[in-house]
Amino acid sequence: MEIALLLVGLAVGVLVCTAVAERLEIPAPFILIPVGVAASYAPPVPQIYLHEQVVLLGLLPPLLYAAAVQTSLIDITAHKRPILWLSVGLVVITTVAVGVIAHWLLPGLSWAMALAIGAVVAPPDAIAATAIGRRIGLPRRVVTILEGESLFNDATALVSLRVALGLAAGHAVDAWEVGLDFVIAAGGGVLVGVGVYLVVAWGRRLLRDRVLETAVSLVVPFVAYLAAEEMEASGVIAVVVAGLLLGHRAPVLQSAESRIAERLNWETISFVLENLVFLLIGLQAWWIVEGALDSGLSVGHLVLVCTATLGLVIVVRLAYLFVFRLAISRPDPLTGQKTPWRHTLLIGWAGMRGVVTLAAAFLIPDDAPYREVMLLMAFTVVAGTLFLQGMSLPWLARRLRVPAPDPAADALARANLLQQAAQAAEAELETMEFEDPHGVRDLVRRRLQERTFAAWERLSTTPGEESPSELYNRIRLELLGVERSKVLEIRGTRAAPASVIADVLATFDVEESMLDVATEERKGLRVTREEHRPGDGCEDLGRHPPIETDPDAVCAECVAEGRPWISLRQCLTCGHVGCCDSSVRQDATRHFRETGHPVIQSAEVGEDWRWCYLHNITG
Repeated sequence: MEIALLLVGLAVGVLVCTAVAERLEIPAPFILIPVGVAASYAPPVPQIYLHEQVVLLGLLPPLLYAAAVQTSLIDITAHKRPILWLSVGLVVITTVAVGVIAHWLLPGLSWAMALAIGAVVAPPDAIAATAIGRRIGLPRRVVTILEGESLFNDATALVSLRVALGLAAGHAVDAWEVGLDFVIAAGGGVLVGVGVYLVVAWGRRLLRDRVLETAVSLVVPFVAYLAAEEMEASGVIAVVVAGLLLGHRAPVLQSAESRIAERLNWETISFVLENLVFLLIGLQAWWIVEGALDSGLSVGHLVLVCTATLGLVIVVRLAYLFVFRLAISRPDPLTGQKTPWRHTLLIGWAGMRGVVTLAAAFLIPDDAPYREVMLLMAFTVVAGTLFLQGMSLPWLARRLRVPAPDPAADALARANLLQQAAQAAEAELETMEFEDPHGVRDLVRRRLQERTFAAWERLSTTPGEESPSELYNRIRLELLGVERSKVLEIRGTRAAPASVIADVLATFDVEESMLDVATEERKGLRVTREEHRPGDGCEDLGRHPPIETDPDAVCAECVAEGRPWISLRQCLTCGHVGCCDSSVRQDATRHFRETGHPVIQSAEVGEDWRWCYLHNITG
């Protein structure tokens, strides 16, 4: 009963703190950790000792899998160079730097144990990066690099920790053995992850039940982790690789129902576990602090050791990124520009530590000298980076004027994608042969065109006016309420089977959820358009104000070749008119690549938005 009450109390605490954080519009860790610290000193709250196996086996695999399955494999591959430099090189350098300062500040501490605490505090955490980075709207490139780094750097840190603990135990370790351990850990983890992916992918082709498929996904991270650890490979990398591959192939391997169900389940699991982890970190405060105070070191010495370690991990990360910036960054294939220094600074300042650091600290043997002090050092780095860097990250992003992902740019990409998809569907429709006495072919074509029009309409909404699709959403949501009330009234009379009524209500729920999502997207886009001032965050947009476009404009290149064009765009530097990227020729983008003229404006009737190729931002 006591354990049950404790679990319920933790769950309620997580939900209440998260609700308060949402109300205050701040990341949940900033409330969960202080509440956990305060609760650890409250007499009624039982003392909780977070065992390393609970974290490494019970919490870490599902959290890593939930992050990996939602991370784009394409984006990770595109940024593999900075991710590798950060997840391997930076972890090693941080390990050595912290080891030096720990050996210096803790009298009698061996080099092996000093390097062990260095490996403990070296890896930033995927959970912290996701929880804070996405919340404050960092650029997608920055978030991708942070997530990729923190998904893979745990293997480097854990191998370094294992080597250091081996040295502390008196085992002779040569440099080639360290390299071999890392190759086995990383390579073995990749092989196990790919193997788990292949088995699950094969199995999913045989399954058709969404509940069973979702249940299989719940087992995948634990199977991958345990299988890799049994082979003395990296369970972390195995889980991440399996998650990345299964997430990437989900549109092919799973049904739509299965994908929706699995996505909702993992979002819920991730939400609960992520926030539970931060609360548990705070709950460790009392016994870690008390143990460090009993170590024989003065309070001033403890403060010096902990603050020096915290400051060093921050400084080393920033210095490493700026020293190796030229090697890490690569020019954008479209614009030829390298990663802006502002992005480098944000990546450097976003090195928050989390649950992996605390769990790794518990792997230090109980009889190790200064063990409680090293636990306090790890706790200080976790809490310090989350609060010092996490709380100041939004301010820094604003001061650097780093733009968040632009809803208007997303709407443009969405419209282009839907238009290309509709073109492919219409082309396939023309090749299909079937009896069509009821005009189904025309109906399908019309609905494809309506969907594409609604996507483009989002970019041409006039401030203060309700667009046709917004009006449709508002009216349809009201009518859905009437329909649901009528069905509930019929349910009360038992005039229809309960299973049929449940199916109809579920149909209403699906349609309403789609309308709600579309409405929220339009609100975000409308706010962006109404608050945007010419040139905000983009000098090129400021130098190229909107112009009146010719309603009779044509794409000269398409006319010359006898091709139809799609969605005309006009260059605001020289007036050239070309077709968009949904067209075969893509003349607007081709013109930019040939001339370098950065800003275009839609030349379609009723559309007045502009696009800057250099900064990927709309105006």
